[in-house]
Formats: sequence, structure tokens, C-alpha cells
Amino acid sequence: MPKTQTYKLPRSGVEREALRKKGQFWTPDWTADIMVAYVLQEKPARLLDPALGEGVFFRAAKRYARSHDFDLALFGRDIDPEVIGQARMSGLDNHDLQNVEMRDFVLDPPSELFPAIIANPPYIRHHRLSAAQKEHLREFARKATGRHIDGRAGLHVYFLIRALQTLAPEGRLAYIVSADICEGVFAHALWQWICSQYRLDVVIAFASEATPFPDVDTNALVFLIRNAKPDKEFDWVKCLDRDSKELTAVVVGRHQKNYNGIQVHRRLLSEGLATGLSRPPSDGSKYQYTLGDFASVMRGIVTGDNEFFFMTSAHAKELGIPDSLLVKAVGRMRDVQGEYFDPEDVSRLEDKGRPTRLLNVNGVPFDKLPARVQKYLEDGEKNGLPDKTLIKTRKPWYRMETRKTPPILFAYLGRRSARFIMNRADVVPLTCLLCVYPKHASSDFVEHLWKVLSNPETIGNLKKVGKSYGGDAIKVEPRSLERLPLPDDLVRMEGLAKYLTPRQGALDFGEI
Repeated sequence: MPKTQTYKLPRSGVEREALRKKGQFWTPDWTADIMVAYVLQEKPARLLDPALGEGVFFRAAKRYARSHDFDLALFGRDIDPEVIGQARMSGLDNHDLQNVEMRDFVLDPPSELFPAIIANPPYIRHHRLSAAQKEHLREFARKATGRHIDGRAGLHVYFLIRALQTLAPEGRLAYIVSADICEGVFAHALWQWICSQYRLDVVIAFASEATPFPDVDTNALVFLIRNAKPDKEFDWVKCLDRDSKELTAVVVGRHQKNYNGIQVHRRLLSEGLATGLSRPPSDGSKYQYTLGDFASVMRGIVTGDNEFFFMTSAHAKELGIPDSLLVKAVGRMRDVQGEYFDPEDVSRLEDKGRPTRLLNVNGVPFDKLPARVQKYLEDGEKNGLPDKTLIKTRKPWYRMETRKTPPILFAYLGRRSARFIMNRADVVPLTCLLCVYPKHASSDFVEHLWKVLSNPETIGNLKKVGKSYGGDAIKVEPRSLERLPLPDDLVRMEGLAKYLTPRQGALDFGEI
């Protein structure tokens, strides 16, 4: 019997970076067994794994076919020649690997359709793809779906489209992937196409303690999809522990009344698409107000090179940079400890040697700058700063992005630290924080708005608009934050409703 393999991800360094470039993060055996049970339940003759990796799905498929007494031919693809050796080390032999080809699955697909496909695609984010790769992939997606797929889609998105195209009629696909596939800007167009052409049977989400990838800062989902007429409902399952027996029963259609290690929800497809397939079902709450009614949101400042532009006040004095050419700033989320950021916090950071001053010479001609500041900029130019990706788009290259001081800051990425912060130190944030600009400048309005935003009920609504990551982390982008639902009773209690003309009818969060 082939041995199973426990694969431990390197946490950092060269090995971890190599995995990121290849997009390789291996699926554990217990998860593979669940996925295999779905695609092989009707005992198909052939199985395709288009991203072979170290062969976990082949091993699981062999176990399943042997225990259910049927013959199964294994087909695979990959573009990394090293995986063949890794697959052999995991227990596969030449017979298992005889139909594996070193070919690009997306751009050089198989000529035949398969009744069963199972995949953990390469997770390569869009910024690691070349401009030429992006262009080829977007053109492929446009022809396949008839829709525009935003250029911020990673390779795993295109892999899913090709896998569905390669699925035989009534064939089954099991696909494990990060939650951003249904949370990114491309998600609406992608899933509208998928759910209009294919049947979404099951979506499996994982509690943090049951995640298949405990060392990866991403939230995994498993999609079980059939090449059949779309249904109006699907099963949404939350896996609470790693006991696969209950999950396996659900994916093959054997439901029961009570579960211990999973939660099962039968959901309307329309509700799931509106709410987000990575998110739990709508609780039916309706909201009349969103943050965007009362404030606008912008990202923090991108310097292009924090080491050069962001410094301590002591270092600025050493360089001869006057205060008039510096802006008070905060550069790390963890530099803000609570829900208030005061002048004393700026002093605390300075005492710890943390930078709090941002160089900003905007509006001052170079020849009017102090001689030592001119020298500092000349040194930066000699060190190649004008050629850096973000900086080279600026004229002059040392021109800094500007932000008005935001009365409220938002810590947008964290596990249990996502929060709104009252900015009493008059700092501007770098990209670690978002800027929240209330639409009314009065201090009373700002204070009442902050009380609504910092309420636990409002914070709980962040999951309705944010992107989910590993360990229950959540990330909220500026436009998404503006769609944050605000509880009606809190808005009225804090007296904010009088600043607005109420909308016609309430909105549920699925419309947001």
C-alpha cells in the first residue's frame, strides 16, 4: 500500500519563496480523500489531476478505487519536472505515472474530456505573472466565458475555467483553492458564468483549527462542481475538525440530521452568490445604512521606498531635514496599540526608534531646498531610487503621495485586531492602515461615527465585506469598507440618521 506523506511547509526563506513562485502548497491526505470520494462516486474509468504536485490525489484515488473494487486510469499534468521525483518518493510507481505529461494545462489543454477531475491548482497571484502571461490568460478567459475577467485574477482562476471546460457531460470536478477566488474583484463575473453553466453541488469551508494548510496565510475552500444543469440550491459545509467521515458522507449525498464535526447549510444559489460563497449564509439582517453614507475611504500612502522616505525625527535632524519638509506618519499596524492614537503614542514610537516622519518636499523647487536635503535626494538618485517600480512613475521621482489627515484610521488586515482608530495624533498612515474621512467635519459627528464603527456589532459585519485569510484573518479594501453595513439602531442612537435622507427600503448585506 502506498505510504501517505505529511508535508511540512517551510515558514520562510529561500524554500518558501520557491514555493510561492511555483504556487505549490500540497493538499493533506484527509482532504484529498474527501475530494476523491466526490469525483469517483460513480466509478469513472479515468481521473485527471492537472496539477500533479507530489501526487496526493493519485494516492487517494488508488485507495478509493481499491476499496470500491473498480479499475481507474490516472492522468496528470504539471510543468515542474521535479514533481515526478517527489511523486515517486510519496509512494507512486511508474505505472501510476505513465500518463503524466509535462505540459501547461491552461494554455495547452488535453484534447479529450474527463469524467473526473481533481485539482489543487498552482496558487500564483497576478503580480507574479508577466504582462505576456496575463494577456494570454485574459484572452483565454474572455473566449471561454464571454466575460471580462479582471487582470488581478491569479493563475488558479484560469485553472478553474480550463478544468470546467475539460469536464465531460455529467463529469465531476473537486477543486481546492483560496477563498479569494470568490472574493476578488473578478469574482462576480466568474461565478455568474460558472453557476449559469454548471451545477454547484457543495462548497466546503474550514474553521481555522481544521484548515488544510495551517502554515499558509490563506483561507481554503473546496468546490464540488458537476457538468450538469444548474440547480437552485447547494450545500455549504463548514468543517470544524479533521474527521473526514461526516464530510465524506455529505459530498456523496448521504445527509443526516445531526453533525458533530461539521455544519451543513442548504442554501439558495442566489443568496450564496449575493452573500459570497466563502461566507456563511445570510442571517436575514437588513441594513439601511453603510459607512459610505457617512464617510469616504482611501488607502494609506505608498512611498515606494520606506527606508529612504520614512525616518525617525532624530535621523531627520542628523540629515538636516527641517520639520517643514516632514509629515508625521505611522508605518506599521502594530505601532497602533489600541483604539486611540495620541501624541504620546508618537513619542513612544520615537523612544523605541520607530520612524514617525515622512519626507515631503512637494511644491518646493529643488534649487530652493536646503543644501543638505538636496544632497540627500542626490544620494537617493545615485542609489537607483528613480528606477524603482512605483517611484519611476512620479515627476519628480521624489514627489510624495499626499493625504489629508484622516480623523479615523482603520486597521484593515488582522485576525482579531481589525478595528477603527481615533486619530488624535494627526498622523497620516502609510499602506498599513486605511484613511476614513467623515463627510461632516464637526468633532461631534466624528465622535458619534467612531462610536458606531467601533461597536462590536459593526466590527462583526466586516466579514460580510472583507476577504478572508488563514487563521480567521480578514482584509477589507477601501471600496469594500465603504459598503460596510452599519446597524440601524446604532446609527439612530448616535444621531447620525439626521444627516441623511433615508433610502427607499432597506438593503440586505447581499446587495452591498
